[in-house]
Amino acid sequence: MINYWISSKEIRNGIYIPKYYNPEIKEEIEKLSDTHTCLTVQELVNKRIIEHSTGDEIGKHAYGTGNIPFVRTSDISNWEIKTIPKQGVARDIYEEYAEKQDVQEGDILLVRDGTYLIGHNCFISKVDKELIYQSHIIKIRVKKTDELEPELFFLLLNSNIVQKQIRSVQFTADIIDTIGQRFNEIIIPIPKSKELRKKLVESTKKAIETRIYGKAFIKHCPKIVEDILLTGGMQAMEDYSKLSLDEIKELTTSDTVTLEFGGFNNFIMSSKDIRHNIYIPKYYDPTIEDELSNLKEKCTLISMGELKKSKLIDYYTGDEIGKMAYGTGDIPFLRTSDFSNWEIKYNAKQGISEEIYDEYREKQDVQAEDILLVRDGTYLIGTSCIITDFNKKSLFCGGLYKIRSLDKKYLDPYLLLGLLNSYIVKRQIRTKQFTRDVIDTIGNRLDEVVLPIPKSEETRNSISKIIKETIISRILARQSITELASKATNLN
Repeated sequence: MINYWISSKEIRNGIYIPKYYNPEIKEEIEKLSDTHTCLTVQELVNKRIIEHSTGDEIGKHAYGTGNIPFVRTSDISNWEIKTIPKQGVARDIYEEYAEKQDVQEGDILLVRDGTYLIGHNCFISKVDKELIYQSHIIKIRVKKTDELEPELFFLLLNSNIVQKQIRSVQFTADIIDTIGQRFNEIIIPIPKSKELRKKLVESTKKAIETRIYGKAFIKHCPKIVEDILLTGGMQAMEDYSKLSLDEIKELTTSDTVTLEFGGFNNFIMSSKDIRHNIYIPKYYDPTIEDELSNLKEKCTLISMGELKKSKLIDYYTGDEIGKMAYGTGDIPFLRTSDFSNWEIKYNAKQGISEEIYDEYREKQDVQAEDILLVRDGTYLIGTSCIITDFNKKSLFCGGLYKIRSLDKKYLDPYLLLGLLNSYIVKRQIRTKQFTRDVIDTIGNRLDEVVLPIPKSEETRNSISKIIKETIISRILARQSITELASKATNLN
């Protein structure tokens, strides 16, 4: 709790919220003023160094009309847009807003409204093709790049001092938190040293490019893996690895989660084929059986339940520790919204104390190379990520499955992750999804999902290798961005 005295003359705009005047922030900025040029966002706008604008609310009737991403606050994670955003719009709706919003490579999207997500931001890259964004997001563009490089501004936005300011100006408007126009009050400390700036920008460009290449691969991986499963050869992977980022951009298509649900099917089946009294047509989608049949020659088809029974894998759900535990510490309590693009968010929403962690850690036994898969939700069901050494000290909620390979020689964790994200597996997960009470789930039907495991050991190893390299390089690049953001405002 902050407590301090200030003069009534220092009260601004009728604001009487203590955190708004946090003296620690003021003191830190004063210390930075010798080595940094400290300008408010409004001053940067007045100097025409940057410009910013908010998006649009297109109406829920537009959701699901097409596959051009409508980026919302929850679609921004780990400084990038999710490879498969939740909502998509039709081309005519996109064209209605595209010219006005004018999203370009090098722009930054920053969450203005929400609660925990406020301040989250992403750097628009080449592979972020056509998109529009909602009104809860601010788009920032650096206009005079010779005075302020976009990569440097991105780093500064993610520095501790700027993020602290964002939290200090946050307030509740109606039923949602926001920073509103107070964004203009935030002070950006720009390093005076040209040598430091050059190093920061070069390193940031490299880290961003590594993450972009990895994100592009994650987006294309389901298609590549499908080709490998069908042919038994690695040609699709080899062809992709030769592509430049510009060529990858041309290949990239706009996708949203709704594609996983498939199109409408109508077919006739015998009543004898009804299982477990389930009368939902999608559960018996005949196209899935056809696809699996085509994979039989090159793959061993085996259900998750059979793999578990054979002790090749193990999986179980987490625990609901209660909201009273939230915010008691800094150890991540992972929930369904805490990962995207195959990795856990660097700033998970809820943290717990060491005491609560100790209570559950032996039972949950989270280890590096475990896979988390969303069991409960709607659009997030089937989303997965892999635990690394950076986040193995964590707990996970009851809406997640933790999956562990018990025979890594046959079913390496990174191969397992790739298979779980293949189209044929994701489509199966969607057909098993059902509504229980007020939430969708796959429940225990994960047991029924069939994995197509390549028969060739060489193929299995090759898939695993490229996925592991991609994930590790992306996480190291993410760590680099965190360190660079700290260096950008370091007084030493």
